[in-house]
Amino acid sequence: MKSLKEMINPLSTSFISQCKTLVGADNVIFDPERLRVYECDALAALRALPLMVVLPETVEQVQSLLRLCHQHNVPIVARGAGTGLAGGALPVVNGIVLGLSKMHHILKIDSHNRTAQVQPGVRNLAISEAAKPYGLYYAPDPSSQIACTIGGNIAENSGGVHCLKYGLTVHNVLQIKLVTIEGELLTLGGNGLDASGYDLLAIAIGSEGLLGIVVEATVRLLPIQPCTQVLLAAFNSIEQAGNAVAAIIAGRLVPAGLELMDNAAIRVTDAFVHANYPLDAEAILLCELDGLSEQVEADVAKATAILQANGAVEIRTAKDEKERKLFWAGRKAAFPAVGRISADYYCMDGTIPRKHLAKVLTQINQYANDLGLKVVNVFHAGDGNLHPLILYDASQPGEYERAEQLGGQILELCVAVGGSITGEHGVGVEKLNQMCVQFSTAELQQFERLKTAFDSKNLLNPGKVIPSLHRCAEFGQMHIHNGQLPFPELERF
Repeated sequence: MKSLKEMINPLSTSFISQCKTLVGADNVIFDPERLRVYECDALAALRALPLMVVLPETVEQVQSLLRLCHQHNVPIVARGAGTGLAGGALPVVNGIVLGLSKMHHILKIDSHNRTAQVQPGVRNLAISEAAKPYGLYYAPDPSSQIACTIGGNIAENSGGVHCLKYGLTVHNVLQIKLVTIEGELLTLGGNGLDASGYDLLAIAIGSEGLLGIVVEATVRLLPIQPCTQVLLAAFNSIEQAGNAVAAIIAGRLVPAGLELMDNAAIRVTDAFVHANYPLDAEAILLCELDGLSEQVEADVAKATAILQANGAVEIRTAKDEKERKLFWAGRKAAFPAVGRISADYYCMDGTIPRKHLAKVLTQINQYANDLGLKVVNVFHAGDGNLHPLILYDASQPGEYERAEQLGGQILELCVAVGGSITGEHGVGVEKLNQMCVQFSTAELQQFERLKTAFDSKNLLNPGKVIPSLHRCAEFGQMHIHNGQLPFPELERF
C-alpha cells in the first residue's frame, strides 16, 4: 500500500534524491506556496500545481535531468518567464516543471558577424541592450519583451510589432542547441546563411517544447537604423483603416511596423499612458518607417499620400524621438491597459489575409454582441495578426465559458477566411480544438510521427499542440458539418 506521501506526490524517493544531487537541493522546489508561482503561464484561467520544479544552471544538468526523466517516465514541461498566452507552460499530471530562469547569460556578442550567443533564460530586451554599444539590436520584439525570454520566444516563434519587415523568431535565429529527452545534445542550424541536411532548426522553432529543450541560441543582430519615423493616422471607420493597410503594402512600402487599434483600444490605452491619441477616431494606424534619412523622408511622403487617399481624417508625424516612443507606448501597453477596465480578459491570437481585416472585425463584434461580451481590438495589421482582447468577469457564472466560446469562434473565423489559428502565441492547450479545424487527419498524424521521432515516450510537454484524433472526432461532431464550418455569413467574403 502506498504511503500518504506517495499518494500526494507519486515521484519516487530515488528520483527526487537524484534531482537534488544533480542540481543541488536549493534548486529543487517542493513547497506548495513556492510551487504556486509555476501553476500557470499568462493564460491564468488554466492552472495546475506541478509536483516539483527543478532549476538547472548548466547544459550538463539539463542533459542529466532529461536522462533521469526518461529513465523514470516522468513528464517534463519546460518553462521560461511564464509570459506565454496559450497554456504552453501549464504543468501536466504527474510531471515536473523544468525552469530555465537560471540559464540567463549572454555568452558572446560577435559584432563582426552580427550575432549574439545566449542561454534560453536571457530576456528578449536584454539582447538588444547588450548589443546597443555595438550599434546593433535584436529585431523580434513581443509586447512582453521586457520580461519574456529567448527560449520561450523560440518555443512559440514569437513576433512583435516589427515582424512585418524584420520577421519572426524563425527568421532571426541562426542556430540552437537542443537537448533531447534521452539527454543528447544536438546542434541545429549553423552560423552561415544555410546549413546542410534537413532544416531541423525550422522544425524546432515553434515546436512549443514538444521535441527538446533549447539550452543555447545564436541569434542574428541587425544594425540600428540611422533614421526612424512614425506616422499616426486616424480614420472614421475600421474598413477605411483596413483598406489603407492593404494600400500601403500594395504601394511597395515595407514599414518596420504597421499596427491598427480600434476605438475601444484607443481610449483605454490613452487613459493609461496618455499618448494623446485622437479619442474620437474609430481606428488609428501606427506606421513606422526606417532606414537612411533620405529614404525615410521619401517613404513618409508616399505613405502620407496613400493614407490620405484612403480616408485618413488626421495624420500626425512624430515630431521627435520622445513622441515616437509615446506613440508606440500606447500600443505596447494595450494589454495591461485593458486590465484596468475589466476584471479579466482573454487575449486571442489568429492570422488572416489583410484584405479581410474590416469584415473579420465586423464579424467578431457581431459574435461578441450575440454572447453579451465586449472586445478590444489591436492588430499587427501589416501581417494580418489579430489580437482581440475579450473582456469578461470570471466571478460571474458562465462568463468565462462564453469568453472561451467567443475565442473559439474567432479562431475558426480566421481559418474560414484563409488564415491561421495562431500568429505568434502558439497552440498550447488553448487551441487544441481549433487544430482539428485547421488541419486534416493525415496532417495531424504526420505531426504525431514527427513528435514520436524525437520523443517516443511522449514525455516532453505532453497533451499540448497536437490534439488526439478522438478529440477531433468529438469536436467535429459538435462544430463541423459535412466538412464545412458553420459560417454561412462568410459567403460574401
